[in-house]
Amino acid sequence: MDIKSSHNSVPAETARLLRRATYASVSVAVFLIAVKLIAWGRSDSVSLLATLVDSVIDAFASIINLIAVRHALTPADKEHRFGHGKAEALAGLSQSLFISGSSLFLLLEAGQTFFNPTEIKHPIAGIAVMVVSIVVTLILVSFQHYVIRKTQSVAIRADALHYKSDILMNAAVILALWLSTIGLNLFDPIIGGIIACYILYSAWSIASISLDQLMDRELTDEVRADIKGIALSHPQAQGMHDLRTRHSGTMTFIQFHLEIEDDLTLLQAHNVSDEIEIKLLETYPGSEIIIHIDPTSVIGKETVATFE
Repeated sequence: MDIKSSHNSVPAETARLLRRATYASVSVAVFLIAVKLIAWGRSDSVSLLATLVDSVIDAFASIINLIAVRHALTPADKEHRFGHGKAEALAGLSQSLFISGSSLFLLLEAGQTFFNPTEIKHPIAGIAVMVVSIVVTLILVSFQHYVIRKTQSVAIRADALHYKSDILMNAAVILALWLSTIGLNLFDPIIGGIIACYILYSAWSIASISLDQLMDRELTDEVRADIKGIALSHPQAQGMHDLRTRHSGTMTFIQFHLEIEDDLTLLQAHNVSDEIEIKLLETYPGSEIIIHIDPTSVIGKETVATFE
């Protein structure tokens, strides 16, 4: 007997937060591109160029996220009964590929400038732009982390990785521009190259998260242990097995076999399942939960796929 929880739609508050996060991300990226383009045009700094390119990447990635999140929020339909959450993971994977290519371009540019250094002009103006960028980015990242805590969105998490790295990069650029004021121009391409390597590392982090969702990777051992603890805390639960979990977009999918005493009626078994489901939804709201009821007498007589 299977008991299914039909919660395959995104709550209105989650949808609102996701949309606001994507709009904020695109707006900040466009603003940063504008101010960094002006600063780079006046300074010819490679490290400043690196942050400009990164902001262009952020804008591209944020637009992809905006489209992907809108699609992911589409309710489940006849052709997509598990919803459209994997659109977020596809967006994250495409972002990582684009980011990787851009970081390689930055490495080449930094290498050329290292062997053919140029004088950095108007470094103070560049420093001012970087300070403004850090303040704006900190505000955005704070909002993104709030949205991530509420929604567990992989697309917003990928976007936040960009902007968190931006804060470090902008600080590094300030250092490079300050060093240029005392004649140490060689640090500009070095810091630009370090930034490019960090962007490449961020791309790998985003790709890993996206691939985990696309390949239906199990949730962490801690989460699985928590699910087991909640299920087995019910006084009528004699045991459980064949727990399977995955995450898709903002949705968590949980299914398992629940072992109960043979003498419970069908209605009693149904009520036990409902009570466990309610407890799970308190911890994992909006989840899709399927519980298969097994009498204890049949345990060991049926073949189940277990990967405990």
